Amino acid sequence: MASSSSFRNHRILVASLFLPHTADDGATTPIEPNTPSEDVSAPESVRTFQNEKASTILTSSGSMTPSVAGFIAGQPLSIIEDLRDRAAAGRERPGTSRQTSHALLGRVAAPGSPTHEAIHPFLTPGGNLNIVSPKRSSSRTAKHTPSASIASLASSSSVASFDSLESISTPLDEEIEEGEEEFHIAPNPHVNGGLKNAIDSSSEFSRLWIGCLGTKTDGWNLKLKERVEEALPRQEGGVEVPVWLEDSVFEGCYDEFCHQVLWPALHYAVPDAPKTRLFYESASYKQYVNANWAFAQRIGEVWKEGDVVWVNDYHLMLVPLMLRSSGLIPNTAPIGFFLHVAFPSSEIFRCLSVREHLLKGILGADLVGFQTANYARHFRQTCGRVLGVETLPSGILPNPTAGRLDALGKGRLVDVGVFPMGIDVARLDEWRMEPEVADWIAMLKEKYQGMKLVVGRDKLDEIQGVYQKIQAFDVFLTKHPEWVGKVVLIQLAIPNAQPHSSNSHSSGSASNSDSDSGDITSAIMTTVSHINSRFSTLTYQPVVLLHTQDVDFSQYLALLSVADVFLVSSLREGMALRTHEFVCCQTGRADDQIPTNEEFTGSYSYSGFRSCIAINPWDARGTAEAIDTALNMLRDEARTRWEELHNHVITQTAQAFVVNFLTRCLRANGEHIFHKDIERAGAVRVLDEKAILNKWSSQTQGRKLILIDWEGTLIGDYLPAGAPGATPEGEIQKEEEFKAATTILKKLVAQEEKNEVWLLSGLPIKVLEHISKEVGGRIGIVSENGCFLKTIEPSVAGGTGTWITMVANFNMTWKSSCLEILNYFSERTPGSFVEEREASVVWRFWTGPSEDSSDRQWARRQAAEAQNHIFDSLGERYGLRIIPGANSFLVLPTKISRSTAVGAILHPDGPAQSPFAGARPWMTITESEVVPSSAQIGEKWDCILGLSSDENLLRRLAELSIAETCSTSGKGTDASWKIERVRVLPFLESLASVA
Repeated sequence: MASSSSFRNHRILVASLFLPHTADDGATTPIEPNTPSEDVSAPESVRTFQNEKASTILTSSGSMTPSVAGFIAGQPLSIIEDLRDRAAAGRERPGTSRQTSHALLGRVAAPGSPTHEAIHPFLTPGGNLNIVSPKRSSSRTAKHTPSASIASLASSSSVASFDSLESISTPLDEEIEEGEEEFHIAPNPHVNGGLKNAIDSSSEFSRLWIGCLGTKTDGWNLKLKERVEEALPRQEGGVEVPVWLEDSVFEGCYDEFCHQVLWPALHYAVPDAPKTRLFYESASYKQYVNANWAFAQRIGEVWKEGDVVWVNDYHLMLVPLMLRSSGLIPNTAPIGFFLHVAFPSSEIFRCLSVREHLLKGILGADLVGFQTANYARHFRQTCGRVLGVETLPSGILPNPTAGRLDALGKGRLVDVGVFPMGIDVARLDEWRMEPEVADWIAMLKEKYQGMKLVVGRDKLDEIQGVYQKIQAFDVFLTKHPEWVGKVVLIQLAIPNAQPHSSNSHSSGSASNSDSDSGDITSAIMTTVSHINSRFSTLTYQPVVLLHTQDVDFSQYLALLSVADVFLVSSLREGMALRTHEFVCCQTGRADDQIPTNEEFTGSYSYSGFRSCIAINPWDARGTAEAIDTALNMLRDEARTRWEELHNHVITQTAQAFVVNFLTRCLRANGEHIFHKDIERAGAVRVLDEKAILNKWSSQTQGRKLILIDWEGTLIGDYLPAGAPGATPEGEIQKEEEFKAATTILKKLVAQEEKNEVWLLSGLPIKVLEHISKEVGGRIGIVSENGCFLKTIEPSVAGGTGTWITMVANFNMTWKSSCLEILNYFSERTPGSFVEEREASVVWRFWTGPSEDSSDRQWARRQAAEAQNHIFDSLGERYGLRIIPGANSFLVLPTKISRSTAVGAILHPDGPAQSPFAGARPWMTITESEVVPSSAQIGEKWDCILGLSSDENLLRRLAELSIAETCSTSGKGTDASWKIERVRVLPFLESLASVA
């Protein structure tokens, strides 16, 4: 694990939508849609479903009982409910109605009924719901329950009771003056729990949280907001600074754009147009921009020299570029962005109407982090397809020549990395050793003695796959009747997000979301009722569906500790940290260790979690068989699987996640500062021709090595003769430049006892052979951007040199498929054509005027599509690299470039020395190892001059003390000098005349 010393002296600004704490004035209600409704027994949409559908279910006893409709109305769901109602008549809990006596989503028995204790896993003998330990008072339980867990476990990474928030709220110490509004600070149930736990687990740096309270604040006066801001920094876990958003802005940003546009798209759930126009007509995007700008401004207000900005999740995708380009903070400040959820393939993300804005917003960061390698790969491919940028395995190289990414800087590589989130294992071990947890474990073992427990905890939406899980359990009991009465599925249900918007313009979309949420909840309830009606007895119920409000943290840990199988059936998910918690809670069990079942989650993509039983949530029969396999697994196999899982969990920890991300962010930022284009371009001097000539003439003993680009340096980048877009005037100008360039080369090559000249080009061998004949003499040539070399030393046959391939070890069968793809796009892109070369392919997608136009924009879109198709179908399979340009792009084998070719030239055993060396070690040179040491090179050459527009090559040559590098690209550069192309030939003329 990387050391944290690199960021120990930095303050981390953690930007997340919600702060770890919130403020409650007693009059406002949470604005965030995760807040449970007052009647938590069921949403209003399900009650509507009850009125519309009077479906009935035949119970195992033969009586007819209403299905979900009856459940919602307080009517019995099964024969057990009927017995409950008869036995519990008149015994309702004080202060509650019969319908809301508790918040069980799958309510099956009331407190005090004969069967109630056998069904609900957490009920005291009196029939009351569980908030306290069975052997300790509530005050002691509140004391032992860590307050940090309440906030974190109410979110997607853990379970906690929302009702317990008030008991752990922090009253203000200050005296409240007359007329002032009273409020209190409480843990925020909507904070990103996984992130908060990870940040809290690392105490080696100071942190400042920036986010929203998750409470309606339009009615708050300025003085109340100031008092809240003064109170928030008193909380543990770091200073907290609120972002004050108008309620309408928050609702439009979060309820509409984030939850109804971004969330579905990121999880492969693109809605149909009739369901919601919001996805395609993103009017709420304006509110999203306003919210992101408010965060950027707030960060700018609190930023200090040395701070590291860490932007989190899809709510704040625009913030990195806003910070980078607005001047709110220095554009050299370190900025990292981490996406906690999934990132889809380009086919999904490109459906978003604001796709370019979101991608460019993320690319404002120095480092972009994802949970898995697949998500990082999807992001790189999407950037290449939508933005037309060059994508590398290590990141994204924005291409300003495309005319759309100038704000990101020239030549700035945006690092893209994989940082799997974990849990704080040590802290979780402390929590599960609490006496309350042991009490609940004992009670659960007694209650479910002789039974197997299958446990799950998921959100009630389409993405978490609860419906698919319940269906699979139904198939399991049907196909394996021997398990009826011996296995129970306890499903903890996190409430689905319910849009909470008061804006009239969004009412239509909100109602659609309400309907969708109600549909999935109704389907789950109906299936649960169906299973329980078929398989229940007086003392057995196969499915127990619990609201997370009914399970406190100690009970959650106890449930994980006694579970025999933990079932995750998410259709798509970032990182299922609850599986990590299950593995930790299984530590020390003497009986079988049954591994988790999961697929389509971030956890399963790592080799350490491949020891679980993988399932396809869409395959109900396959999932049913996986449950049976887990329950019947032999102890030795289960133990081996658990040990592999546990080893992964204790190494992929929350601390490792934080340290690795921040360390790499600072390293990436340091590289960007070193290569900062604007600053470097201003610092690079125009070539001092006199100084170079004096240095050249002073070196009289050894030889000089001259490396010159042909296209872009000696001549312009012209179209081939006869190609679409080629003009007679252009041919005449090209011929004139050709003659002038070859004349200069002749003079340089003529002094072969002093000069060794290499011509670097992307052109094919046939064209360069013509140039070589015109020049005559001993000249080395690099063809097709490093794919082939022509040596200077005479060949065995007596010629002027030997052509050597640098791609001998590459499979070149990709070319036919690549040409087929490019010809397909050429037919649909007017004026475009394909250049096939020996080891590379060029597609000229635009041959018209350089001015931007609708036709050129269409050609760019086609180019992005073509690049994506080539990369997806051929890139990884054959190891290809795609280099985009302003009007064309090049496809060639990876790890081949002019830099690697020059590395082979400079190598002591390279082709300049002996092209027939048996081992040919120079052929294994990588781009990061382009040049040997200056001492080795100094034995052959006194001076090296590089004239090129290839910035990678110039950067590598600049590492040599004897090298003079000069850039002709007109961009920011790391070269020693810069020169306009029109001055190249006069300078070389002077160089050739030096005695």
